Amino acid sequence: MEIRDRRHISFLGRRGSLSAIAAFLLATQGCSSAMTAPTDHMSPGSASSTDDFTNTVKDWPLRFLRHNFTARCFNTQRCSVLYAGMPHGSDEATPSWQSTGFKHDEFFQTLHLSIANFPPPAVLDWVSKDGTSHHATVDIGNIFKDRLIRHNVPREEVKEGVSIGDPNIAIEVDDRTVNVYTQAHIPTKHLQIPGNKYSDFRDDLIKVYSKTY
Repeated sequence: MEIRDRRHISFLGRRGSLSAIAAFLLATQGCSSAMTAPTDHMSPGSASSTDDFTNTVKDWPLRFLRHNFTARCFNTQRCSVLYAGMPHGSDEATPSWQSTGFKHDEFFQTLHLSIANFPPPAVLDWVSKDGTSHHATVDIGNIFKDRLIRHNVPREEVKEGVSIGDPNIAIEVDDRTVNVYTQAHIPTKHLQIPGNKYSDFRDDLIKVYSKTY
């Protein structure tokens, strides 16, 4: 298992920026590991047992058997997110993402790879900026109970015969609000940026859940 760079456009032009983000994440997400072994949480009779799954556009609508996960905390005094046996968060105060100067989606680089669908709900404990303690659970399996990949690419634009990787799922704790995002690398038949040979995909960050406490 390896960490795959699936963000060719941003990576090629911003190596220094990503290095700075990595340093920031190491400082604020000290209890997270860079990579872990896959854990099997697939239920009996689930989609993993189907023989016709090709992991390509033939599986339209696109669905997934495994996913990658990360969690990020902003505007908190302390923050803990536990999912699939993997802790994320920080015991120190975290700033707003806007104050860092980085783009929002740059913070959601995957740390925990190839998790079988689906572990028990994520457990969140955090203290918001005003000093209020919060506890919540987020049921990723329920949010994605249809096992469909969320994306913005029409069927006729998805490149044929190309393997579609596991989607990223991210929990964000921002002060009193919990958001869930997903991001998938969808290969496209046409370049998304004319003249850029590395732009033959879309990987939009899509919000799928939000709740304020």
